[in-house]
Amino acid sequence: MSSLLLGCIDFDLKFSAVGFLSILHALAEDDAVGQELHRQLDAAGVASSPAKQGKHRNPDLESLPLLLCGSLGNLVRFVKRVIMDLHLKNLFGRFQEQFGSGPGLGPGSSTCLMKVEGVSPNFIKSIYKGSAALYRTEPWKRLRPCHLFGIRVGKDSDWSGKKQPFPCVQFIGGDGGDVGFYMFRSESDAKKMTGPRETIRVPNVELLRVSYEPEALMFPSNKRMIKSLSLEASGTDRFPVIDIARCMSSGELRFRNPTLEELRFVYAFMRAISLVHPLLQEDKDGAPKWSRMMYFETFIETVDVQWPPEMAKGHDLVAVTVSHPPGQAYEEKASSTASSTPTKYAEPPREEVFVDVRVNSNGVLRQCTLCEKEVHGDQSQCCAQCRAVVYCSSLCQKQHWKETHKSMCGLYKAMMEREEELAMKIFLFPCSADQPCKWLESLGIHQKGMWRRKCGCYAHCPLGLLPVKGGLWDSWGGLDDEEYPRDSPFHNHVRDGISSPILLSGWSEYYNLRSLPLSSPVADILSHPFTVYYILTALNISSKNLLLKGKEVILHYLGPEGELDWMPAFAEIGHLLNGSGNIHIVMVGPEVPTNLSGTTSGISSRVRVNLVRGNYQDEATYLPSPHIIVALNCGLESYSAWGGALELIKSRGVVVIEAA
Repeated sequence: MSSLLLGCIDFDLKFSAVGFLSILHALAEDDAVGQELHRQLDAAGVASSPAKQGKHRNPDLESLPLLLCGSLGNLVRFVKRVIMDLHLKNLFGRFQEQFGSGPGLGPGSSTCLMKVEGVSPNFIKSIYKGSAALYRTEPWKRLRPCHLFGIRVGKDSDWSGKKQPFPCVQFIGGDGGDVGFYMFRSESDAKKMTGPRETIRVPNVELLRVSYEPEALMFPSNKRMIKSLSLEASGTDRFPVIDIARCMSSGELRFRNPTLEELRFVYAFMRAISLVHPLLQEDKDGAPKWSRMMYFETFIETVDVQWPPEMAKGHDLVAVTVSHPPGQAYEEKASSTASSTPTKYAEPPREEVFVDVRVNSNGVLRQCTLCEKEVHGDQSQCCAQCRAVVYCSSLCQKQHWKETHKSMCGLYKAMMEREEELAMKIFLFPCSADQPCKWLESLGIHQKGMWRRKCGCYAHCPLGLLPVKGGLWDSWGGLDDEEYPRDSPFHNHVRDGISSPILLSGWSEYYNLRSLPLSSPVADILSHPFTVYYILTALNISSKNLLLKGKEVILHYLGPEGELDWMPAFAEIGHLLNGSGNIHIVMVGPEVPTNLSGTTSGISSRVRVNLVRGNYQDEATYLPSPHIIVALNCGLESYSAWGGALELIKSRGVVVIEAA
């Protein structure tokens, strides 16, 4: 009936007042239409006829033309609006029943950060800057509420209750509803509240919400705060509203202001996820064929986030680990000490307690860290605290503890607890290291090119000063043309029209890219530069982001030896950068020849190498500040000459990676 009336009106049919009112009487018999007419008339100030107040309280329809200024046109428009409103309500009701109301719990509350106890204006400014930085990365383009992230900020002991406040996070807004992210007390809570098309209100579940809202829709208190502090906007006109919401059994929501500690946690997450989420790789093979949802490969990344001065509590940096799906993150060992983060320096043991811990290495010879004596694995012992250094006897262990190891044991312990995460096995190359001369002779490259540093036959020649005959072919020892990498870029490596560094999963992928036969031995020399490249693009998130932004990364390379004669191999890093960023390598060590110290070599358009002779602790103040320090096989822990270098590096707080 309502559809018929709307159709008649749309065709502009003319009715007499009596004829039109007869249609209204028929419509009013319908329960829903009658109630809607009554509501609209009440709103317009038109009283219902007492004589006709029955089940539906039908209005006095005969008086409508007079009450509506005697205009049939006005009456038609009024009834059309009533029926249209009812039609839209029914339509929306059916849509909501079928598809839900969209992700999110609705607009932000009236909470205001100025009301948080202990908060400072600079603290709030830092929160809004971090929020704006995250908004610019547009995580909602790919992330949906079903993409849950595990989050770990520092250590459990850094937070109240000795546990992470909100270890599970989801982004909402990518498929409608509110725009922001929700942080949950547990992964279980997040799953309970994540429906197929909407956020489910689960009783007694508490979560932290960050909702990006237009300034025009915000409460006056937040508007005043934004204006008085000149807070940075997210996008053009949005600002974050941060509150703690609790779902009640009645279905209602109760809100409170976040605490200062909770705000610190939010800040660290926003800074970390801004860097990390663009690195997620789509898992095309793992996604169901029928699904339109994007699936991602299993992911874990640890980022060093710098606290603003007003947020720092004795530590400038905090390690934030983000994983997808949750549960992939670094697990804190029960015996861990309470340092600020899993990657920072732990306190040394209060008492010098030494336990004889034997090393099981199937008879392989191990070298004592202190005296360098070689002993069989089953006869050696390691530090009971960190299990990272090996000794031939308890006497050497006690002496080394007093000399150096006492101050470094906590660091090694933290790194050993993350041994699998930090492992760099993908660019190792198995060769006959016990008899290198025979191995090289079998390949026809003995005492040729860069291979002269793979055995002791050229030990009389100073490092870095091997005579070079000609070009790249001679440097690779006269290998066949198809057996060594040419000085040429990688083709067809552009994603979405943008060049970015090539991320290698191992030797097989690289050999395939360069069309090299697997029998080629070049990996034995490339293992050093490729380990450096892997550190910059996979293990250290800050250097990776600098390269992605086209900026330069400065790397201090400690204790170079054979690498001084392998510059052509390091040039291959420039091609792997694939037109993105630059790398400045500063090689520092006592083995650098005097006549080469201070020289700079542009070994490729994107990689340059500085050579500096001397101990790192003596030269570091004259060098450009590094983003990362790398020590490959230089024996940082074994040689007393490096003792001062370790103390200097520790005081600088720069990321250091040592590989043996």
